[in-house]
Amino acid sequence: MKFEELPTPCYVVDEGLLEKNLKILNGVMKRTGCKIVLAQKAFSMYSMYPLIGEYLDGTTASGLFEARLGYEEMGKENHVFAPAYREDEIDEIISICDHVIFNSFSQLDKFKHKVLQAGKKVGLRINPECSTQIGHEIYDPCAPGSRFGVTKDHFRSELLEGVSGLHFHTLCQQNADDLETTLNAIEEKFGEWLPQMEWINFGGGHHITRVDYDIPLLEDCIKRMQDKYGLEVYLEPGEAVALNAGYLVTTVLDTHQNGMEIAILDTSASCHMPDVLEMPYRPPLFGSGEVGEKPFTYRLGGQTCLAGDVIGDYSFEQPLKSGDRLVFGDMAIYSMVKNTTFNGMALPAIAVQKKDGDCQIVHQFGYQDFKMRLS
Repeated sequence: MKFEELPTPCYVVDEGLLEKNLKILNGVMKRTGCKIVLAQKAFSMYSMYPLIGEYLDGTTASGLFEARLGYEEMGKENHVFAPAYREDEIDEIISICDHVIFNSFSQLDKFKHKVLQAGKKVGLRINPECSTQIGHEIYDPCAPGSRFGVTKDHFRSELLEGVSGLHFHTLCQQNADDLETTLNAIEEKFGEWLPQMEWINFGGGHHITRVDYDIPLLEDCIKRMQDKYGLEVYLEPGEAVALNAGYLVTTVLDTHQNGMEIAILDTSASCHMPDVLEMPYRPPLFGSGEVGEKPFTYRLGGQTCLAGDVIGDYSFEQPLKSGDRLVFGDMAIYSMVKNTTFNGMALPAIAVQKKDGDCQIVHQFGYQDFKMRLS
């Protein structure tokens, strides 16, 4: 199938671009000896797991269902972290995960013995209280009052028996200089316990496959923990795996005017690209410009009843008309994993663009997918 023949709306993952990212990540692994696992919370398109598994060491999960997905579909190293675990799920989690990371000493004390009896690794998430994010406070695990990780003031070294590694996740779409800053804080606050650990997990948020990312500095940070403390180093990127490797193809349904030109699409910011509203941000759109940059400016909106279901304002060389197809970029990450059927909106189809340019539809959704979530 040709790209222009795909149904809309449709998420399309470019196999060649995905593999390009994987090769970059694998290069870091080979040069440093670190391990990198896919953070499924950002990208869980499991039809691509065989390819991802050729380059990465496994998966990491935020709970039972993601853990099952990684276990069933990739079958390599499987890690899990959750703010708290349910008693009716912990046994299954332990049975399918290699590393179980706890968010507090109370959870550690409650479940540690089960993990150790199963021969699995026990980890503890720490909070270095080192915020390096500007403008992304909603995604800052080190913000005041954060529910993530144990701070220095509440660290109980007498309860560390059986804990083989420490985990931190403080970044979001950031470069290696912020990782270096974070490691300084880690050493300052938790350095005395690092020598007794076997491994350290740097978490996610590392934009390793971004053009301007400082890979040599990242590798220095990895080697610093290896050489100074003898630690095995893990990283859990999500976005970096599929960054700029996917599209959302949509069709213009109608245009009208209310103080400006407006185009209604068969997609939705609220349902199909929720980070546009949550973060918020303006997604890239091929062939468009900033407001006023090109002759015809439009506000692009979705079909839902939400007044704020607006993707953004874009300019074009020609007026938009019903039937025009638009292609948004960087839509592989935090899209499929977060979409909804609010207002009965159909979920976009999912397709893969092969290296030869041919497109294959992996899955299409319909009314039953909407109905099955209700009662």
